[in-house]
Amino acid sequence: MNDAQRIAKVGAYLARATRWHCPVCGRTPIFPRVATIRRVVDWFMPLDGCPRCGYAFEREPGYFLMAMWALNSGFASLLGLIVYFALEMAFDLSPLAQVGLAAMAIAGFNVLFARHAKAYFIAVDHLLDPHDRGGGDDRGNQRLRPRPQAPGPGRPDAPEPCETVPSVR
Repeated sequence: MNDAQRIAKVGAYLARATRWHCPVCGRTPIFPRVATIRRVVDWFMPLDGCPRCGYAFEREPGYFLMAMWALNSGFASLLGLIVYFALEMAFDLSPLAQVGLAAMAIAGFNVLFARHAKAYFIAVDHLLDPHDRGGGDDRGNQRLRPRPQAPGPGRPDAPEPCETVPSVR
């Protein structure tokens, strides 16, 4: 794969994330449609996975912590600083009013950008570490290019398991 193809692939993944679509096939939405949202939590929770290509959107519990902490909070903090200093330069407001307006901008941005932060995180994660939905109950945490496996239980070259000690009552 040459550099132009890599750049096109990154651009396609980021464009799909901007539209909240699956990074693999680009057709299935990651989140429920806005018109179908009935609870606040539905705004923030992605669907289980793509029914078209089988890609699991959330691989494990806590998968989106980095997306919410680094992307969403990081960009919101930058926005808060920009709003604060813009208010400082443009208007003659008290520092408390500036902080209050900046905090409102941060809170609104966090709610509106949460879906994008998760979608961008899914796209970049798939770009760097592609996975496929497996048959187990691990919600799709199967690498597309499996690593060589070391000897272990259940393989012909595996060592015999140790004898277990009976429990004492």
